[in-house]
Amino acid sequence: MTARIAVLASGAGTNLQAILDYLDARGEQRAGDVVLVASDRPDAGALERARRKGIPTAVLRSTRAPDGSDPLAVMREHRVDFIALSGYLRLLPGEILAEYPSRILNIHPALLPSFGGPGMYGDRVHRAVLLSGARVSGATVHYVDEEYDHGAILAQWPVPVLADDSVHSLGARVLKVEHVLYPRVIDAVASGRWRFDSRPRAVPDAAAFSLMHWDEHHLTEEIEVAFGL
Repeated sequence: MTARIAVLASGAGTNLQAILDYLDARGEQRAGDVVLVASDRPDAGALERARRKGIPTAVLRSTRAPDGSDPLAVMREHRVDFIALSGYLRLLPGEILAEYPSRILNIHPALLPSFGGPGMYGDRVHRAVLLSGARVSGATVHYVDEEYDHGAILAQWPVPVLADDSVHSLGARVLKVEHVLYPRVIDAVASGRWRFDSRPRAVPDAAAFSLMHWDEHHLTEEIEVAFGL
């Protein structure tokens, strides 16, 4: 039986698209189906992506949408049993965390615990990385708890920071990794192959720092081999 997945997004939804594409490509081997896309922003591009795929959508109650739906009620209405945050910028209410223990994931565009926490999202993260002088950034998939970017880490993949990087160029490089890593981890957790008590997975050496194989095929292959996906 496949998991019923809800994706929560506040923005354009490029990670949502990567998730949908990956699950479609997996066919009958996929661990779940996206049955709901929800946002705290009525104009979020992710909602339009979902509508084009015929996936039900919802606007959740927030300061931007005070008349929006109650988050937990929406999850129950759509019989959701797994949640993936995809650029969702709000803390989840405690009742959702209690309803879905170890069944909510998020992806962050840096190597946590560095460059995380309140207000650290999107270009703000990449700008902070560049200002710090760090030579490596990356993507982190983690469980969600009551604090921003705080839950147990599931997987990380490093991304080189180049001398001439801008916020845009670094962000694009990290996003490429997000699009490969996140759907595969979602599938692994939804299928039960990865559990909450599994050890954090991180690339075992510095091979990923090389830009020689930075095309999608080699990146996908390296991530799948490293994590056994």
